[in-house]
Amino acid sequence: MSKLELGVCYYPEQWDPSLWRDDAAQMVDMGLDWVRIAEFTWGLIEPERGRFEWGWLDEVIEILGEAGLRVMMSTPTAAPPKWLVDEHPEILPVGSDGRVRGFGSRRHYCFSSDIYLAEARRIATEYARRYGQNPHVGAWQIDNEYNDHDTVLSYSDAARQGFRRWLADRYRSINVLNETWGTAFWGSTYSSFDQIELPNGLVASPNPTQSLDFRRYSSDRVRLFNKAQADILRDHSPGRDVTHNFMAGSFEFDHHDVARDLDIVGFDSYPLGNLLGSGLSEQEKHRYLRTGAPDYQGFHCDLYRSQGRGRVWVLEQQPGPVDWAEKNPSPAEGMVRLWTWAAYAHGAQAVMFFRWRQAKSAQEQFHTALFRSDGSPDQAAIELKQIVQDRVALPPAKRDKATVAMLLDYTSIWAADVLPHDDDFPNAQIVREWYAALREMGVDLDFVGPDDDLSGYTLIVLPQSMIVSEKLASRLAGSQAKLLIGARSGSMTPDMHTPSNLAPGALADLTGVRVLRVESLPELANETVLFFEKTSLAFTGWREIVDTNQEVIGQFISNYRDGSPAVIRSEKATYLAMVPGQELLRQVLQNALEWSGISPADHGPDLRITQRGGLGFAFNYGTSALHLPTCDRRKILVGSDPVMPRDVTVWNEVGPLDQTAAK
Repeated sequence: MSKLELGVCYYPEQWDPSLWRDDAAQMVDMGLDWVRIAEFTWGLIEPERGRFEWGWLDEVIEILGEAGLRVMMSTPTAAPPKWLVDEHPEILPVGSDGRVRGFGSRRHYCFSSDIYLAEARRIATEYARRYGQNPHVGAWQIDNEYNDHDTVLSYSDAARQGFRRWLADRYRSINVLNETWGTAFWGSTYSSFDQIELPNGLVASPNPTQSLDFRRYSSDRVRLFNKAQADILRDHSPGRDVTHNFMAGSFEFDHHDVARDLDIVGFDSYPLGNLLGSGLSEQEKHRYLRTGAPDYQGFHCDLYRSQGRGRVWVLEQQPGPVDWAEKNPSPAEGMVRLWTWAAYAHGAQAVMFFRWRQAKSAQEQFHTALFRSDGSPDQAAIELKQIVQDRVALPPAKRDKATVAMLLDYTSIWAADVLPHDDDFPNAQIVREWYAALREMGVDLDFVGPDDDLSGYTLIVLPQSMIVSEKLASRLAGSQAKLLIGARSGSMTPDMHTPSNLAPGALADLTGVRVLRVESLPELANETVLFFEKTSLAFTGWREIVDTNQEVIGQFISNYRDGSPAVIRSEKATYLAMVPGQELLRQVLQNALEWSGISPADHGPDLRITQRGGLGFAFNYGTSALHLPTCDRRKILVGSDPVMPRDVTVWNEVGPLDQTAAK
């Protein structure tokens, strides 16, 4: 059971030391609990190799701690100093175009560089020895946003050599690699691992298994880099939680794997910064231009809470307009407060606002903060006061396990990128769309990975699981849950081969389906699905021609194989032979919930309702007041019924003896 903890990202090195003590006092007065510092300080602390200038950071930590604040200390490896780059320019990352990405911003290192890994261990050890036992340091963040600026995949010489070693360890024999990669196709066989190059800069598309293996290798390097520092921090700073700030919407490395070495999974939340680049329609982007998508916060909190084994923190919360998106609108008044409570409702233990004071120089001058660069409070500071008042009114509550789980497999997302067959295939967007549709129906969800515990769920949904191993299929079959399985699931083996029994491969027995052919159609095809002999509804360009001996509950309406199965149901699983459009998706999900014994609701596009223990939360992303579902046992603690626009209502349900108190 826990109450929401609040914090802020602070960059004292960017301000005159005369401000530090007043800043700390003001943070405490505003109700903040945590301060995150130092993630970009390596070049300031070690201006030349072996010469350390700790004094100013010692002073900052002492000031913050004496004021009553807890410090989240960071390792500074996201920004190696210039002298290190000059010593070892080979640590720099290389883009897919073959160009070296140089010094002058951040994230200018290659995960494949063993030289940089050794330097990262060295500086992490120095920071951990210095501050690991400091009573004011309560937690650690490793590095900063691993895939920011697309830096997981690097095509350097170090990556080439590392990939070759990784392949030799994985396959042992070059003949096995040739067989697995299918290099007889186009005559691209190898006689030694030292001949293998990276999958970039080719005349045509690279071998798909090679491309998938390179992504696996690159993801493994991220985990190695993270674990190396986590181990150091645990050795020198026992009892402190260790975290990293994942990026929302990032699928470039396997977060399940990296999260296993963390105590808390953190992420950075920018609902407006990520809106225009999302897969929402233009109409939806217009509708939510100043609120962000209604399920942005919930999706990422639920995902990272599940990976964090119940522990998720928002380590950067957008406070106003950012400076790095294509366009940077201001959030509607009240949205910083709404996003904060939405994070808490979906399981977050803490929310930290980025940042304390708006920068007056360098790259992020337009990025807003709690305070403007002149020290005057911005809108987020005003909303923070209300958040602190709300916090007093709410009892502690713990997020419970959901009855519905969504399987998210990073390897499957990479596989669809590698071999799309449809330039517009929505891939990871399918996962977001299914999540949003379920949330609109009031369904709370957990996420699971391919190796996670599947027990206790009533329904497990697989929106996009292109690769399904025999082991995972067996575990799904052994679970007590009904299954809803999206198109393409099981269509590739872990080696990126077509299964010997055709798709859906290891899921064939569960679904009673055999995929005979796949096609991708342009929008002008204008084909639909007749679901339960009701209204015909649209699907995206992906379509499968399947053979089945199970019940067909949806058929294609088409001038090609009209009436062929589109939705197939066995005793255990419902399989979709297409990617449903929004209305078809809503009907399919509603039917699957009812089939599983779960009663769906209909909260409309703007209202989101979720539970955290005994507390109910409602969030209104619209411009009109919206009523809560009827309930005569509700005691409102924060907000009102109806829920006002861009506002939050929180309640608990009271027993029969408490009816008077609820009125």
